[in-house]
Amino acid sequence: MLVAVPLVSRAQGTAGNARLQAAVERFAALPSASCLLVADQPGKQWQVSHQPTARLFVGSAIKTFILAQYLRDVEAGRLAENTQVTIDDSVRSPSSPVFLKLTGTTPAVSVLEAMIAHSDNTATDVAMAAVGPYRVRALIAQAGLKQTQVPDSTRRLFSYLAGAPVGADVGWSDMQRLLEASSTGARPALNDRVTMASTAEDMVSWYRQALAGRFFEKPGTLVEFKRIQAMADALVHVVPADTPAYGKGGSIDWQNFHCFCLAGQMIVGRAPVTFCFTINWTGPAEGVGTIFQSYKTAVAELLGEAAQAVG
Repeated sequence: MLVAVPLVSRAQGTAGNARLQAAVERFAALPSASCLLVADQPGKQWQVSHQPTARLFVGSAIKTFILAQYLRDVEAGRLAENTQVTIDDSVRSPSSPVFLKLTGTTPAVSVLEAMIAHSDNTATDVAMAAVGPYRVRALIAQAGLKQTQVPDSTRRLFSYLAGAPVGADVGWSDMQRLLEASSTGARPALNDRVTMASTAEDMVSWYRQALAGRFFEKPGTLVEFKRIQAMADALVHVVPADTPAYGKGGSIDWQNFHCFCLAGQMIVGRAPVTFCFTINWTGPAEGVGTIFQSYKTAVAELLGEAAQAVG
């Protein structure tokens, strides 16, 4: 059973670890920063945080919920990972480094891997359509996550942000035209209607539960969930070397709004260390690279200090 950890904005249960606290403060200096890190050591539990209940745009970090529901459906016999699924313009979405220019069929497992390893939005929409957005939201509710919001599809998200009505999917051709013409009148990425939003508190709660197997009936399903979540490309850049980790990152550059998020869990010895780091800000595109480097450095330092504190 997972025991609730009180949320505070300081290093708790770490004997006043000054280096860890300093790492939290460096991350907190980033724009609109929110973070939570919980270490579940045997017989000892501690956490550090900064604004962990702030609702922010988390982007593709929400794809973990789609993966989990898809694997639950495989477990129940409703879906199969070896089923051939269709990739074409009916499902194509922006920001799809794997499937953007491909047409044909591929095994569903390749779709799941592309969704997590490369954050491919076309893959995401194929997986979401297979399980149904309402069932992904039911899983989020089952997990007790009160501040997490997912769209019906990434293409419907971009359609809405570019000015289409709620629920509209404008299609691939019009999607490209809308995005090119959305410099004026576009909606904000973080909103109350169609968005990808969560809190560090929600994301940490999710990973602590999901990676403990709470939402799966069969051990093999949890193994597959971990296998695919371990493919997230952001992890290797911030988790200490040779440390097993599972998670998913997210980002967006929409008008002058930007986001970086990484949520997941690393295993230090026998101790799970679950984390979420999110920043949102508004500013020119020219500054994104510099802020990303600061974000990556701050996250890597905080995870490194947390690993030292556990070890």
